[in-house]
Amino acid sequence: MTRPPRNVLVTGCSTGIGRQAASVLALRGWRVYATARRLDAIADLERHGCRLLELDVTDEASRAAAVDAVVAAEGAVGVLVNNAGISELGATAAMPVAHVERMFATNVFGMLSLTQLVVPGMRTRGAGRIVNIGSMNGRWMMPGMGSYAATKHALEAFSDALRYELRPFGIEVSLIAPGMVTTGFGHSAARRSDAAADDAQWADFTARVSELTLTWDAGPRARLACSPHDVAERVVRAAESQRPRARYRVAPSATIMLSLRRVLPERTFERVLRAQFPSPRP
Repeated sequence: MTRPPRNVLVTGCSTGIGRQAASVLALRGWRVYATARRLDAIADLERHGCRLLELDVTDEASRAAAVDAVVAAEGAVGVLVNNAGISELGATAAMPVAHVERMFATNVFGMLSLTQLVVPGMRTRGAGRIVNIGSMNGRWMMPGMGSYAATKHALEAFSDALRYELRPFGIEVSLIAPGMVTTGFGHSAARRSDAAADDAQWADFTARVSELTLTWDAGPRARLACSPHDVAERVVRAAESQRPRARYRVAPSATIMLSLRRVLPERTFERVLRAQFPSPRP
């Protein structure tokens, strides 16, 4: 199998997983193009050897400009890490559709468009890697996160389709499926949840889901989590392995919950969720 050129475009590098992935890849000698909507948010990554690009994955012109910049310097994107993502908590029955559209625009359509932009160059080279940062929620729904889980379900399907379609051209596609990660991602989602709680009937449920999200990493559940660095290590494996895996699970929570989801009947698994997470009060 032909190895891709050792350059990598990473989206969503301002915090968490994207920042760690960019740093670790740079330390391993990759030419890293770290991106964010605001360059000041990733200015320090330049000291780690990263090249910085402004990129809003929801903007067509911004996506094209970022890919064009890498192609101009490298000839083609070697590895694309689709990490940029947002989440919002709240009952699916009350979540404003515009907010769901925003999540899909960032988590799914941005990924798909960037992938379509880099594939022609990879096909010409006969090598390339697409690494999509999914979630354990791509296989099961955490209460209060139905809309976010729907985007990760979509990412699962797109990753499988792309892997089947692109492998004949020397392009490998891997999905990273983290469980709970000790980043501020969930805290940001909880802060956004106020807008989805305007319906008083659902406000209590949304508030309890938000409270759990804000406090889980201070309690026993934190032992089931992984760090952004743990996820970054899986990104490196997907980028560098001779035969990268289709999926990489990260964190004990992902292993436990995905295993339970596979073996338990639907109603039994739902009882597990109801024992661990808030339910709406009639």
